[in-house]
Amino acid sequence: MRIFLLLLFCTSLAYAEEFDAKVIAVMDGDTVMVLRKGQKIKIRLANIDAPESAQVFGKESRNALVTQVLKKQVHINSRAVDSYGRMISEISVDGHSVNEEQVKSGMAWEYSHFHRDKHFLALQSQAQQAHRGLWGKSAHPVRPEKWRKLHPSVKRTSNLNIACGRKRRCAQMSSCDEAKFYLKECGVKSLDANMDGVPCESLCVAKNIKLHKIN
Repeated sequence: MRIFLLLLFCTSLAYAEEFDAKVIAVMDGDTVMVLRKGQKIKIRLANIDAPESAQVFGKESRNALVTQVLKKQVHINSRAVDSYGRMISEISVDGHSVNEEQVKSGMAWEYSHFHRDKHFLALQSQAQQAHRGLWGKSAHPVRPEKWRKLHPSVKRTSNLNIACGRKRRCAQMSSCDEAKFYLKECGVKSLDANMDGVPCESLCVAKNIKLHKIN
């Protein structure tokens, strides 16, 4: 047991670092993508849990985070990496905690370790008493963890850039899924040059061919 705890501690230390980066995408109310020295890094905000994109108030929560961080230089204080490969981090802009603001404004639940962080619990209590965001008088919020159990068939979209940004060319797409989103949801017709309904053949067609070969 001691060896396991030591390994866990060392693993956490390996990912404990601070750096500045630019937010290039916001997936939902608690997940962003940053660009650091040419490398894309997915960040999961620590101590909070925002509604899923398909969940009630998911869009509002994401929009609130977009307003705070999208296309801005932020300070990242990372603590660990989760099972999805995301850095669990505190994010701040001009010295103000983004994590705290999401809870304070009622855009996310506190999600501290075993729900023991009194500061985040107090911020959530303030939001509840003021009926902010999720805690509106007519709202009936359901924690994301419970909602995910009730909707296991709903595919999570945290791996996509669901913000309709300024991307217009296939060379700017990181995956076929992202290209499909920009074509269908953002209306970027330039991604489908031959108008066959399949965007960015270099990504999507090549992907399908590869799958066929494997099968």
